[in-house]
Amino acid sequence: MTSPPELETILVGADTSPGAAAALSWAVAEARLRGSHLRIVHVLPALRHVLSGSTGDEYYGQLQAEAETELDAALAAFPELEEMSVTREIVFGNAAEVLVDASGGAALLVVGSRGLGGFAGVVLGSVSAHCAHLAHCPVVIVRKEQ
Repeated sequence: MTSPPELETILVGADTSPGAAAALSWAVAEARLRGSHLRIVHVLPALRHVLSGSTGDEYYGQLQAEAETELDAALAAFPELEEMSVTREIVFGNAAEVLVDASGGAALLVVGSRGLGGFAGVVLGSVSAHCAHLAHCPVVIVRKEQ
């Protein structure tokens, strides 16, 4: 998926964590302010929870469907997205690697400070740290509201 050529792209990493929700909120507001295309990427790890299908294809299909439902619920809080240029993707892989790769075509990458896999007490998560060091564009790391 590509953005319209006349618009810069703001890329945001989204999952179901409070940090990602804060990042999504910030990215939506920034994209509206700039008149930018918003690219929302939700990355799923290969083995997120217990396998319930009999094949890998069934398992990944189940995860894809669950992720679509979760992303729909998260995006429902932003009715203004209907008036914006937005693409959304669900990708299987390593979140840090996927976001760094995707940042090559973005004007800005927005991530939360803590995602789903953080250790208690860590202020900056491994994904945000990886992106801050290796992204191909400026990175904004948004802390969830306390």
